[in-house]
Amino acid sequence: MSDNEWKRRCQNEWNITGISMPDSVDWKFVYEAKPLGRNLLKNPAPHGVTHDSPPPEPELTGVPRDEPPRSEPEGDYTGWTTSVEDLPYDTSGIPPGVVVCYMPQFSWFTLEQKIDLKAEGLWDELLDDQPDILIQDRYEESQLHESIYQLHVKLLGGDGQTVISEHTVSPTEDLSTYSHTWKEVSHVFSGYGKGVRFVHFLHRLKNKYMVEFFPTLVTGSSVIVKPT
Repeated sequence: MSDNEWKRRCQNEWNITGISMPDSVDWKFVYEAKPLGRNLLKNPAPHGVTHDSPPPEPELTGVPRDEPPRSEPEGDYTGWTTSVEDLPYDTSGIPPGVVVCYMPQFSWFTLEQKIDLKAEGLWDELLDDQPDILIQDRYEESQLHESIYQLHVKLLGGDGQTVISEHTVSPTEDLSTYSHTWKEVSHVFSGYGKGVRFVHFLHRLKNKYMVEFFPTLVTGSSVIVKPT
């Protein structure tokens, strides 16, 4: 099949109008990559859970384990870059002279990905037409703390460093009721300007260790490009 035929396939399948489709683009690669309308994040559910079911209740034994405190939940983090930030103990409410056997140790667990939009099959002219970029995420309402989730998404230029647009979410949880559901976070980037070639997706989850490990889980993360 000729490159012009691959280009016509792309044009017809995605109903592309008013956007330049130059012959210099490898249209067979674009067609097979199918970059429009699909999730460009790799491994969007690293904890092996889905938002179609309620978050799993932790199976706790109440027995201290003879091992160092954990700070990272179990999961398959293929495709993600991860890091852990242990937070200092909060001793502000402990009176002088009081002996404390166990205190909660909180930590932030960060997962991030940088998406190369051209490597995923998008081309310069389409990206400079500023298609909508849809962001979606779901985190577990673990209620371990009033702040258990943060999201920071950046649209980057061709050097992979210059920030063209960004969106940050840092919600505060209501600890007065226990619902233990998935909370959805979403955002649509539009009209952000020309030059976007990468998307940097980062979210942070707060975990707690006290005798046992208490995680905050995440699932259904997505980055989707849709031409307007």
